[in-house]
Amino acid sequence: MGSTTQPRTVIGHSTTDKVVLYGGLPLVGLLLGLFLPRIADWAAERDWVPFQGPLKLVAGWDQWWVSVICVVIGLLAGILLAAMALEDTLKVTVTRESVGFLKNQKTLTVPREKVAVAFLDGKEIVLQDSTSRELAREKHDQLKSEARQIPAAFRAHGYPWTDGGDPHADRFRRWVEDEPELPPTVNALLKARSKAFDQGDKGKADLRELRDEVTKLGFTVKDKEKKQYWRPTTSR
Repeated sequence: MGSTTQPRTVIGHSTTDKVVLYGGLPLVGLLLGLFLPRIADWAAERDWVPFQGPLKLVAGWDQWWVSVICVVIGLLAGILLAAMALEDTLKVTVTRESVGFLKNQKTLTVPREKVAVAFLDGKEIVLQDSTSRELAREKHDQLKSEARQIPAAFRAHGYPWTDGGDPHADRFRRWVEDEPELPPTVNALLKARSKAFDQGDKGKADLRELRDEVTKLGFTVKDKEKKQYWRPTTSR
């Protein structure tokens, strides 16, 4: 899942990832397309399998050109799924000058001189500045056995990495509606965020955008199991 080359380290989007995705998924699609009529024929003989009408229709496709079309469609579908999976995988590029995060064609670049501490918070890579403001909080896609590459990558390029997690973790408090210690504007933003958890991709975009707005107002927010936790940003 990660590859190291000087003067940069790339986590995610490795050659292995691409081989597995662009080799495996198109192959699966090809095989499904090739055997689709046979699979449909088998399922059509089982009354407990739903959609018997469409299954019997597909089972009757015994012409050679139908198999060719199914194979081509399966192959193209596999390639499309591979591209979508790769695009939805976080790519982290670490150099001595900056850290770049790329996902779903959106890029975030954090200059090295702004990073006071870097750490993992669960499966999220977090970068903070000297005021404890979060410069980045991005969820990585590495397996547990491969996650050790992340601290090694940051240390190799001179970043102040800590294995102890968030140095300000004890300051987080769970948000409740109309929290009296928060300004009305921040409460309004967090209330809007609470409604975005169940809105699919649109909700994910709103969660990120509203979190950034909260950060600009001097507060940090993180999510855990669709619950929000907040803390004030430390002054210089």
